Parts: sequence; structure tokens; C-alpha cells
Amino acid sequence: MVKKDDTFLNAVKDVRPLKIKSETLQLEIKKPKPIPKKLIEDEESVLQDSLSDHYLYAELESDENTFYLKNGHSPEIINKLRRGFWVIQDSLDLHGYTSDEAKVQLVTFLNACQKRNTRCIRIIHGKGIGSANKEPVLKKRVRSWLIQKQEIIAYVEAPRHDGGSGAIVVLIQDN
Repeated sequence: MVKKDDTFLNAVKDVRPLKIKSETLQLEIKKPKPIPKKLIEDEESVLQDSLSDHYLYAELESDENTFYLKNGHSPEIINKLRRGFWVIQDSLDLHGYTSDEAKVQLVTFLNACQKRNTRCIRIIHGKGIGSANKEPVLKKRVRSWLIQKQEIIAYVEAPRHDGGSGAIVVLIQDN
């Protein structure tokens, strides 16, 4: 009769170790490259500080809605953006953020879009219904911040199904 304690030993009694030459098992463990966190923080801080909340800008208005087009670019870009010529590749929702938090989120998002070569994005800033004065604070600031960014070519108010006056569709310069 087999004892309960000997069950494992009986199960593995015929097992023999594999003979493997160490030359065939060369494990290369590569250390990951260090992430320069402080450098990234410093760059983001500089970018955030470079966006003024008091920047004077002129948006253009048409019969349909407000838009912006950087100097030197074809007016056809605005029509193409409105018609959805470029597919919206990513979106940022700024609902619930303070102005300072929204600026950080926007800068971080735009940097990520540049790195991924994302061309067309939607930024949802809201209509200001939840604001203290029921005024769209982020709507004005986001548009002002975008105009200050070199990589922004144009933006238009989003179509109704994409947020209407509470969002904008933005075209970013190709890398």
C-alpha cells in the first residue's frame, strides 16, 4: 500500500533531467532604455507655458459656423474638413477640466498626435452648460491655444453628430 506522502515521489520516480547544452540556451536579457522623465516634464511645462490665455486672435465666421485657417493654406481645406474628407483619427474630451488642467491635457494630446502622425482630431470642449456663468470658457480658450500652435493648420466647428458647437475638428500639419 502506498502512503499518501509518497504519491508524488512515485509519480516522478522515472523522470530524468533533460540534457541541454548551455550554448544553445543563450538568453539575452536586454535592459530597457531609460525614460528621461524629467526631460519630458520640462518640455511639457515649456509647451504649456508658451500658450497664453490672453492671446488675441481672429476667427472667421461663415454662414455655417466658426473656423480658423492658418495663413498660406488653401481655403478648400475648410470645406474638406467640414465635409469629413479627413477621417477623425483621435479625440480628446475636456469635459470637467479646469482651464489649467485642460491646457495640460491639450498639449499632451497634441504632442502624442504629432508623434503618431495623427492628422485629423476632434476636441470636445463642451458648450459651457456646466460652467459657473453658463459661458463656454474652454471653447474660447481651446481655440485660442490651437491658433498659437505651429502645427495646427485649421479647425472647424464639428458637425452636429460629432458634437456641434461643443467640439471642433482640427487638422494637424503632416510630419
